[in-house]
Amino acid sequence: MYVLNKLAIWVMTGLLAITTVFFNAYISLMSLWNYKEKKQWTPCETIIMALSVADVAHQLFSYFWMTMDEVDSNCQIAQMGYNVLLVLIFSSKFTIMWDSSFLTFYYSTKLVHTPNHCYTHIQDVILKHVTLAVFLIPLCSLGFCTPMLVVFNTDNSTLRANQQCGHTFPTSNSVKIYQALYLLLTDILPGVIMVKCCISISVHLAIHLQHMKASSNGAHAPKLGTQIRVIRMSLSLAANFLVYLTVDLYASYEIVVNKVNALTLTFCITSFYTTVTAIVLIYGKKTLWKTLIHDFNVCLEEYPCLSCLKLPEQKSQPSLHSKVKN
Repeated sequence: MYVLNKLAIWVMTGLLAITTVFFNAYISLMSLWNYKEKKQWTPCETIIMALSVADVAHQLFSYFWMTMDEVDSNCQIAQMGYNVLLVLIFSSKFTIMWDSSFLTFYYSTKLVHTPNHCYTHIQDVILKHVTLAVFLIPLCSLGFCTPMLVVFNTDNSTLRANQQCGHTFPTSNSVKIYQALYLLLTDILPGVIMVKCCISISVHLAIHLQHMKASSNGAHAPKLGTQIRVIRMSLSLAANFLVYLTVDLYASYEIVVNKVNALTLTFCITSFYTTVTAIVLIYGKKTLWKTLIHDFNVCLEEYPCLSCLKLPEQKSQPSLHSKVKN
């Protein structure tokens, strides 16, 4: 039963990896195309590009590790090979979580103006060094995850009867403390930042809608223009993260406390998260979404029998607010 479940997870992760690589490659190519046309690289595009690269890297590393675990039934591959891949996988996961929270933080600074001048100054300093932050995040993640080469050493682990070649279960207290610290820095802290930003955005949305409704005297429904797309994208990213966080913490609990072989499950969960994140980012960038629909319809034009599958293309409308640009 365990072998069948692991095989099913491997197949599912492969499908998610294909979609993640496709969507993130599409986002990256369109960002490069926009840069070629406008000769300008916005902080938002810098963060999204870094997030896309981290998503693709995690998919490639994790699926390669899972493939090795499936093929290497006799444990011919040295344990160090598995350990190096695990370091790269968890490092890229660390980068994905912080890039996601950084992106939500960026949108909250563009939508919400705080009266706290000290906090505003900190925001301005961070946004002025977006490129530096984007490079420091993966470097810090790699430095923090490098001790895992020792953590996943079989000499410090108790191998169970159903243990696979690439799986080890550390039992020492120091290793458990390190794993708890990793979960705190990778899942909890970025999640707190993301939820805080989304609460600020939600409050801003409620106040803004209330003011617009009052000014219109109920004559027509209030509209937010381009802001509503960014708000929906930010809240969708946070909702996706909270779902991922719940399942990932449960899987980590099974690994650390109950010594359950659930590494493949954690990789599959992260793959699902990166896939949904890429879809949300395409939706959030209106030009990408419109271009994707247009390209899809152009492909269907080659096959008249599939014309019924065409998606409606929205015409561009003047926005009431142009403060937020993707």
